[in-house]
Amino acid sequence: MIDGLDPEYLATCPAPNLQRFASDGFHVSGGGMMPSVTNVNNTTMVTGHYPAQHGIVSNYWLDRQAGIEEYVESGEFICSETIFAQCRRQGGRSLLAASKDKLRRLLGDDTDLAFSSESPTTQAVAAAGNPPDVYSLEVNAWTINAARSALNAQHYDLAFIASTDYAMHTYGPDHPESRRHITILDEALGQLVADIPDIQLLITADHGMSDKRRMLHLPAVLAKRGIKARAIPIIKDHYVVHHSNLGGCIYLHLEDPTALSDALGLLRETDGIEEALPRTEAAERFSLMEERIGDIVVTGSADVVFGDPSEVALPPGLRSHGSSHERQVPIIGYGGDFGGFEFRENRDLGRYVSERVLG
Repeated sequence: MIDGLDPEYLATCPAPNLQRFASDGFHVSGGGMMPSVTNVNNTTMVTGHYPAQHGIVSNYWLDRQAGIEEYVESGEFICSETIFAQCRRQGGRSLLAASKDKLRRLLGDDTDLAFSSESPTTQAVAAAGNPPDVYSLEVNAWTINAARSALNAQHYDLAFIASTDYAMHTYGPDHPESRRHITILDEALGQLVADIPDIQLLITADHGMSDKRRMLHLPAVLAKRGIKARAIPIIKDHYVVHHSNLGGCIYLHLEDPTALSDALGLLRETDGIEEALPRTEAAERFSLMEERIGDIVVTGSADVVFGDPSEVALPPGLRSHGSSHERQVPIIGYGGDFGGFEFRENRDLGRYVSERVLG
């Protein structure tokens, strides 16, 4: 999982190994889940299910029953079986290597080995060196190389390697640093394939990336009509250097549920808002678990993020995700028998593993 790998990066940056994998295997353009954020899509990949089944609908949420906001970074929130649990149930061994430690904490249950660049094992450090800073271009290669060393040291039937999108948040596809980052990634992937005999490799992204130039504070918009609302930033996590907790989709919880119709009308008239959907309609449209989302789900135009100016200023040159404009992702398969299986979404990678490899 190459975090934030918008298709534009592959179209712009040289990546000879990825091009070879695509040429010798397959390469299609697929869709990601909504909201187009990390936790939602990675959980989809490792379960093969939509968020309506696995229950991860954001990076950060409001627990309605407890009345508290919290980060969604624990496997206890996942409601369906992962491919790691399926692998273990069938007597296999699995590995998870992540650049971001939040993915180790969220997805690492039922693996035989799970580590991150922020929480490395002594074996990973011995094999790949001290991890680079998580806000660096080199950290993703470290994660891939550490996973490669682990796969060479012991037998694993299944491995999930997850990068971080710091580089994509920071640099557009035509920036020289993007070319350098993709080159580093591509070389690490090439070495992975060279070192692991009979590898079956599937590559995709959790979401794309867009330039953002406008910020909307929706509680203030609604307050003009006397409607009180609580906004929950779906993209929010501990990696604020990436995106300043500003994303293109947000959940709104209304203080007065009877104000729903008026709130929807006002939001739909607001420039920069693409869609404002009531909970049930949003859950059906995006295959989300209804009880875990807001009263209203709002998505923004391609250049819009949602946030509170009293908490954060819109950073110059911000690149972020969360909206429907960051749903398109590449899907590449190499070394396996993928015939007769249709890959349309990043979800299908987990579905392929569950049904064709482990099933």
